[in-house]
Amino acid sequence: MTLVVRPIDGPDELPLFNDSFPYILNDEIESDLTAGRRHPAWLWVALREGRVTARAGWWSRPGDPSPMHMDVFDVTSADDGLALLAAAGMTTDYLRFVPPDWRSGGDPLWMTTLTKAGARLFVERLRLEWRPGTPLPLPRGRLSFRPPHDGAELVDLMTQVLEGTLDAHSRADLGHMSAREAAEEQYRSELTRYASPHDWWRVGVAPDGSPVGFVIPAHNGYNPVIAYIGVVPEHRGHGYVDELLGEGTRVLAAQDVPRIRASTDLGNVPTAAAFARAGYITIEHQVDMTWS
Repeated sequence: MTLVVRPIDGPDELPLFNDSFPYILNDEIESDLTAGRRHPAWLWVALREGRVTARAGWWSRPGDPSPMHMDVFDVTSADDGLALLAAAGMTTDYLRFVPPDWRSGGDPLWMTTLTKAGARLFVERLRLEWRPGTPLPLPRGRLSFRPPHDGAELVDLMTQVLEGTLDAHSRADLGHMSAREAAEEQYRSELTRYASPHDWWRVGVAPDGSPVGFVIPAHNGYNPVIAYIGVVPEHRGHGYVDELLGEGTRVLAAQDVPRIRASTDLGNVPTAAAFARAGYITIEHQVDMTWS
């Protein structure tokens, strides 16, 4: 049977892309096309006699000229999946949402195919959720909270919290740029692009006036999220992360949101424990793979 590998021919072919493989992101792809987070040229299929044997999809923030990462990759044939990746020529990092026991039956075919293509596991993350009805963390009174004075203050705090970070992506960034460069890049490319009010953002301040850390409640276009939380090095070890997370959760809960999402590396035990204490539950895991 002849193999045909191509991008879909517009939104009318979304059923071709979606119907062969059930996946949590399928229901978002149509709205992502409308919002400019995806494009038909970034949604590829491999077909044999009209049957989809592999598919791949890439995502970006609206307005970006090239995809940020691949977040859809499904195969029934490893060879066809490899042919699709070679034809598409877009070897961005890959992320996938999986159940916590995703490796109980061994490595899935999508993972072995990506490994054959040269990718490797980079990090596994916890996907977390707070739901209405869960008791809100109560203020302890040790900190006062305010929005950042300006972007410069927040970038300065972000630079400080990168010291000793346990976040795998941040540690990778620090391998090829300074902490300030990494903070400025994340502030510019991620935080400033949230359409939700920036006055939701909070800096936690000690009684002596010194900032101990910050939390970024936001809406990422899909869900209300705790986008970033950090404690500066000299104030770590005193439980301030709980107060920062509590404040961020209260800010979002006050908007009558249906849920709050967050994520952290599986190996970042202190941050995962803080989310658990605040009533967040693990809903799934996220697997990040890279070609770098």
